[in-house]
Amino acid sequence: MANGLITNFPYDGVVTINRVILKPEYTIDDLQERVAFLCENVKTYHSDTGFIGGFVALNSGEVSNEGSTIGQAVESDLKGKEALIITFWKSFEDHEDSHKSETFQPLFKQVLELCENGNEEIAYEMLWQGAAYSSEEAKAARKAKELAA
Repeated sequence: MANGLITNFPYDGVVTINRVILKPEYTIDDLQERVAFLCENVKTYHSDTGFIGGFVALNSGEVSNEGSTIGQAVESDLKGKEALIITFWKSFEDHEDSHKSETFQPLFKQVLELCENGNEEIAYEMLWQGAAYSSEEAKAARKAKELAA
């Protein structure tokens, strides 16, 4: 079993996060279509120049009362209008070079047209990643904890 969650992600890789809040006149379908073209471009032109992978996640509206310390919210106000575009890169320089691409820029601008919050893309250094244990590994880990206690 591999220790990492993201296959081929280097220990010193970079994670970038874009937060998109949709303007009222746009829909999730608009976002999905434009981001699909953008992501296909990145996969096509940057898979061999530093791009490892990525995903897009939509705010479901659910707020974890078990994991939140800011009160007992019922539902996020940004349900269905906030998305995160998260990408994984070998280096920050590789990411920056991808944005300079002539094929990328027009598609990126089309995504930005949807955003009421403008755009700020933050780069993060990975500190930890891990995949879940298999059922057998989980049983062995619990047994080891019990023996160590």
